[in-house]
Amino acid sequence: METQVLSDAAAAASNPSLWDMVWASDSVTKIVMIGLIAASVWSWAIIFEKYAAIRRVKRTTKKFEEAFWSGGSLDRLYDAIGGSPRDPMSAMFVAAMKEWRRTNIMKSKTDRGLRGVSLQQRIEKAMTVAMDKELDDLDKRLGFLASTGSVAPLVGLFGTVWGIINSFNAIAVTQSNSLSAMAPGIAEALFTTAFGLIAAIPAVLAYNSISSSNDRYAKRLENFIAEFSSILSREIDDTAIKAEIAGE
Repeated sequence: METQVLSDAAAAASNPSLWDMVWASDSVTKIVMIGLIAASVWSWAIIFEKYAAIRRVKRTTKKFEEAFWSGGSLDRLYDAIGGSPRDPMSAMFVAAMKEWRRTNIMKSKTDRGLRGVSLQQRIEKAMTVAMDKELDDLDKRLGFLASTGSVAPLVGLFGTVWGIINSFNAIAVTQSNSLSAMAPGIAEALFTTAFGLIAAIPAVLAYNSISSSNDRYAKRLENFIAEFSSILSREIDDTAIKAEIAGE
């Protein structure tokens, strides 16, 4: 029995697995692989976080749109939201309502037309600024996915070249072109190539998917700006007409 165990151990030592050969490699190969593994893990963390954020934003935006288009008072909706909007669209609405309440277009009759146009422009600007800020938050950390998708294959290729160089060095040292001499370097090349692709492919796919989703959501916000601007324009015109009638 003891003889069998010793023979199995000797066989394992003489026939190491690919993983054993990789972890017996030099520090450069290990650094490359650890870096690619870390990039892959962080990419997956970003991917999960972004998809969860997209689902949450779409859900809360749908609830806000239902409340906004329900026909209720915009002032009551603003008071209900308060200072803590839960999605980009409601944040834009809050910014617009703050600007609306801050401006009193009833102060003077002589400049009410100019004040009305100026008020609408300020509201649109406030909504645009709020939209840009919210979209920046949605796009945060996507640059890492883009960088991983473009850089990881090159890092893996560097590991591949390094492994091939190690194979040639082994041949030169041992004066033998046997598979046992070249195997460690080939294993390094294969593993670094695989890790590079494992890190890059999900990052590229997720980046394209999330970016497309964010672009569609940005278009949705732009449409809301146009629709809300039209509502405010009618409200400004109605207020100006009422002020003119009251002054006659």
